[in-house]
Amino acid sequence: MDWCRYRFRCVWRLAASPDAVYTVLERAEDYPRWWPQVREVAPLDDTAGTARFRSLLPYDLVVTVRALRRDPAAGVLEIGLGGDLEGWARWTLTADGAGTRALYEQEVEVRTRLLRALAVPGRPVFRANHALMMRGGRRGLAALLGAV
Repeated sequence: MDWCRYRFRCVWRLAASPDAVYTVLERAEDYPRWWPQVREVAPLDDTAGTARFRSLLPYDLVVTVRALRRDPAAGVLEIGLGGDLEGWARWTLTADGAGTRALYEQEVEVRTRLLRALAVPGRPVFRANHALMMRGGRRGLAALLGAV
């Protein structure tokens, strides 16, 4: 097992249509407005940007993000990640009754020297930190969608 590799999977159930959820999720530059742990997003061009994340741990992760797939008909948004994390992340949106089932999947390798050094003892803490970040994002997105 490579202790520096992570695979995450999270499902959010949202009381809004897949089209409405997709519209919000495709505007990455707006994530800091509703997702507290996404501290900054700066576009580089039409398909790329940088982002800074910070959850409970006092440590920022900075990544370069590049759009890999934007498919509103399929409800899929996928990005490639470079920098402190290398890998990919993907949203897959499907109708769920009157709402949406938003599946988030991510496979990354930690690239920072400190986090690689702490890979074994820190793994449970890093996974918990990610879970807290995802919970904050779900709450923020649900509140935003409820206000629209």
